[in-house]
Parts: sequence; structure tokens; C-alpha cells
Amino acid sequence: MPRGRSTFSKRQKEQARQQKQRDKNERKTQRKEDKPGGGVVDEAEELRQMREHAAEQAALFGIGSDDETDSAELITPHSKQADH
Repeated sequence: MPRGRSTFSKRQKEQARQQKQRDKNERKTQRKEDKPGGGVVDEAEELRQMREHAAEQAALFGIGSDDETDSAELITPHSKQADH
């Protein structure tokens, strides 16, 4: 039984869609390979930026300073001043 014109068009359209998807994935893979360092540099840079941001936030809120350590001891339940 011969296929109708619409079936042929649908099949052609689906094949074109699949080919475009394959081409897109191929380009994506090629871009990843073309990056210098294979993306490892990006992860290291991202980690460095996250550490810098954390340090900035800590400085902003005074975390890690000597005064903060002393005040933290005042509010712990086992310290002598907290028992009063």
C-alpha cells in the first residue's frame, strides 16, 4: 500500500529534526573540546571566586575576628558568664 503525501512529509520533517539535533549536539561537543584546559580551569576559577566572596562576606559580618570569638564564648551554655 503506497504511503500518502502527508506521511512522506512527516517522515522527512522528523528526519530533518533528528539531523538538526545531532548537528547541535556535535557543535556543543566541539565547543567543549575547544575550551582551553578542558573546563578544569573554569572550575578552579569558580572555586577561587567563591572563596573570595565568602571571605568578603565574613569580613562584612565580622566573622573570624578575635572579638567575635570572645562574644561567642559569652553565649555558649557552658561558659561561666552564661550561667549567671
